[in-house]
Parts: sequence; structure tokens; C-alpha cells
Amino acid sequence: MLRTIGFGLSTGILLALLAQYYCPEITPFWFIHHGQKGRMEHVLNALVSQEQSVDLAGLASFSSVNPPPRIAIGFGACHDLLALLAQYYCPEITPFWFIHHGQKGRMEHVLNALVSQEQSVDLAGLASFSSVNPPPRIAIGFGACHDLFVNASHMFSGQDPPKVPEHFNDITTYSEFQSVFAYFFRHGAAAERFVSEDKLFKGLVAKAEQDPAHRYALGGNAPVMALRFAQEGAEVLLAGRMSPELKKSLPTMITVAGSDHVAHDDVHLILEYKRNQVWQQYQSPRANRFIVHSDVNNPMVSSLEDFERSLQGYKPNLLLVSGLQMMDNYPFKAGARIARLMKIQALMKRQPMDQTRIHFEMASFVDESLLTELTQQVIPYADSLGMNEQELPNLLSMLKHGNISYVSNSNPRIAVVLDQMREVYKKLGSFNYQVNGPRPLTRLHVHTLAYQAFLVKKGSLWKNTVVAAAKASLTANRHVCASPQIDLEKAFIIMDDSFSTSTDREKSTRIIFDDHRPVACWSEDHLDIQFCIAPNLVCSEAQQTAGGGDNISAAGLIFQV
Repeated sequence: MLRTIGFGLSTGILLALLAQYYCPEITPFWFIHHGQKGRMEHVLNALVSQEQSVDLAGLASFSSVNPPPRIAIGFGACHDLLALLAQYYCPEITPFWFIHHGQKGRMEHVLNALVSQEQSVDLAGLASFSSVNPPPRIAIGFGACHDLFVNASHMFSGQDPPKVPEHFNDITTYSEFQSVFAYFFRHGAAAERFVSEDKLFKGLVAKAEQDPAHRYALGGNAPVMALRFAQEGAEVLLAGRMSPELKKSLPTMITVAGSDHVAHDDVHLILEYKRNQVWQQYQSPRANRFIVHSDVNNPMVSSLEDFERSLQGYKPNLLLVSGLQMMDNYPFKAGARIARLMKIQALMKRQPMDQTRIHFEMASFVDESLLTELTQQVIPYADSLGMNEQELPNLLSMLKHGNISYVSNSNPRIAVVLDQMREVYKKLGSFNYQVNGPRPLTRLHVHTLAYQAFLVKKGSLWKNTVVAAAKASLTANRHVCASPQIDLEKAFIIMDDSFSTSTDREKSTRIIFDDHRPVACWSEDHLDIQFCIAPNLVCSEAQQTAGGGDNISAAGLIFQV
């Protein structure tokens, strides 16, 4: 999408030039690139003359009597970079969310308020678990793997990117690997793809291991979420077949269902990149990751039968289903995939409605037939859904139109996300429960770079929504910055100082952001729901992005079970 921007005086000239250099998808309307140098010289001379006329008459004479103007500006997507640059080069401009110069106090108010909300339940609840007040019991599946982390720049060092990035559902050649990575990298969108060529995948892993900075860690949606639940004090039953070495890395609060293990763990190769990282003509607007795998165990949900047996008598407060994106584009024999999904559905249907709530964690799905089966056979049997800003429109597109969306806005407006959440709720939450039938959706959590959004049906069993939103926000920063302490020198807020609750102006209201009460909640009686929005303290020096969604979703759930 081409965007035209225009500003007045020196600020406009500077920002537009910076926009073209740092954010090439933005085209200032007057910017003339090649072949018109003569005309550009005339334009430049005239603009510089105008700039200097104001510098000499205005900016140079600012004083206590004639103070400089204070201007609040807000940007979305790539534009937040311009505000940062504006603050550095034009200190007379103060973006309303910019905190490093003069607004650190605001960030402190937000952080203190979020931590206060988090601790209000920590002190009264999780910290006092005992035989009288036992910790929540959470059963979570499926799968486990060994995550191999590498900087994307290592994988593509010295290589030219494709001129026109393309999307492929599964990867069979190195050129397809490059093309799919570039496709998502330029949008800053998270994605996960299956590599069907085993020799290619082994070569990618070998190359990643040549990077001195590479590292291995326990991976998979279920194990990562299990670790977060255990860290927050829950007892966890985990469904995932893994090697004895990988199993040893689990804390004692996590019990692995069954005794079977594998000789070799599936490996997930995670290419991480930072905000504004460049691959020649492509630049990422945000920090994120691209994951490739060639799994053998996880697509078959090989831990399911052990999990079924272990669940008998476990009586979990929450059953969490995740990791099913491993089935995406896997070469199943005819009928094998749907048979596994129907077994998962049967497992979900056996859970008593009054005792066990069920959460389904979305992921990056591109196999249309798989997502169709999930929306028909698995997702309707969950009370709660968790997803990011890419997965929400993908699910909604499947529910409404029967197709998928490959990539969406990586920094969507709050009003757009709220409208999409309402539509999903109307599709999945507008019916009465019948024994062994689908469960009406009563909770929806969407986590984005800028904020956490919660939708909860009023009167449902989900509690502490305000605290859950605060906890999810804090966890986002702690995980990405890889530090339990939030450093305000490495954080900023993208979320505007107010937001609309809908893109429909006739139905929308405007919510004002309050630094001292940053979690904004309101009810919508016509749908019998409550919304809560919490701003993220976005980590400006990302150390890790993989596992972010899993940690955030788990952190939001722990206080609501």
C-alpha cells in the first residue's frame, strides 16, 4: 500500500525524507526519485529557503516568552519510527507516547499500575496455595520439540533476496525458503511452515548450528505454556513425547503423560529478527520470527492416547489444546488426520462442563482443509480461544467465508480488532450448550504488539479479567526482553492516548487512556460481554520473540481459571 504524507515547515521536510529512507513503503507525495534530478534541485533549494526562513525567524528565537510549540503526534505500523526520529532531530515535537525524553514519568505510572494489579491476585491467590486452597490443575497438549534459535541475518548473509517474495504452503526448495521468509519478513508477521524435503531441512539446521550465537531450548506450544503455568504455581499434566534428555529439563510441577519417549526430538528452526532489521530492499516493521520444521511425531499427535489415560481421575480445572498447526501440510494417509481430530474432539466432549473449562490456542494455519476441519470439529468444543493479530482475521475469514488470509496488518487498530472479536463471538458464542455438544465461546484473548484485548461473557466462570490483562501485558515485555524486571529505558508504548471501540461510528464510543488505571474495561449489554484492553510496554531491544504468544496466553489464563 502506498501512503502519502505531508507536513509543514521544517518538520515536514525532515520527516518525509526520513520516511522514504527508513520506511520505503511510505511514499511522500512530492518525492521524485530517479530521472528528475534537475527538478529536484529547484524543489530542494526552494524548500531549504522556506526552512531557513522559519529557522531564523522562529525556532532560533524560542524562549520563555516565546516557547516552542508542543505537538502530540501518533503513528501506526512503521510510522512510530518517524516519531522517534522526530524527537531526536526536532525536539520541539513531543509524540504523546514517547517516553525517553520528558515522559518517563508516564511510563512509571503505567508500570506501577499494571504491577499493582498483578500482585493483587498474587498476594491473595497464587502465593497462598495449600491443601485447603489447592493450585489450579491444568492439562495441556500436544507435542514437544527442541527449538533451535538463530538470527535470520546469519541464514541469509551474503544472499540476495527474491525480487518478488511469494507464499508457499509448504517448502520444498531453498529458493522457496527464501521467498516465504521474505514474504513475512517485510510485513513483520510471525509464521510457521512445514519443510517437506528432509534433506533441505537438515541442511538448514546444519547452517543454523554454524552460528556461534545459536541456542537450543525446550520448545512446542504445549511445553512452553506448561512451563509458564508451572512458573505461576499451577500443577500441570503435559501431553508430549520427548527424549529423556529433554524431559529432564522440566520442573517437578509438570508431569508428562505416559512413559513412552522418542530417541530423537523433532527440531523447530526459529529465525528471529529485530525491529527495523534490513535484508537489502526489505525491512521488518517489528521484531518477530519465522519458524520451519519437518516434524515426524507432532503431526500425528502421538501423545494423545497416553494423555487420555492420564486424564482419567486427574480432574483438571482447565484443558488446553494447542500445537495442532503441526498437522499443517503434513502428508497424512487418506482419512488419518480427521481421525486424529475426531479423537481430540471426543476427549474434549468427555470433560464435564461444570468442572473443566477448555481453551484452544490458535496458530499460523495455511492449510485451508485443516482449518476447515478445526473450525468444524475442534474449535466449537472450546470455551476459550487465544490468538495473535494475524490469527484472528484468519479464523474470522474461515468462519465467515470458508477461506484463509495469509498475512494481515502487524499493528492493527484497536477498533478493527474489537470488531473482529465481536464477529467471532457471534459465530461461536451465540448458542446454548447441550451435553456432549459444542460449547458456547465465553472467553477470547487477542495479543498484539501494542496491547492485550480480552472479551469475556458476563456471568461466566472466567474471573479476574482486569488482572489477567495486566499480567499478559507485563509478561509480553518480560518474555521478549528476556528479563523478569521491566526496564523503562528499553520500553515504549505504541497504543494511542484514546481509542474507538468500533469502526462503526454510530455504535462506537471513545475510551480515554488513563496512565494510573491503564486497563480499560467496559460492558456491552446487547452481547452480554465485557471487554478489557491493556497497553503493552513494548520491548525496544527484543531478545526473543518465539514463545511470546504461548507465554502471554498462559499468563492471561492462570488468573482466570
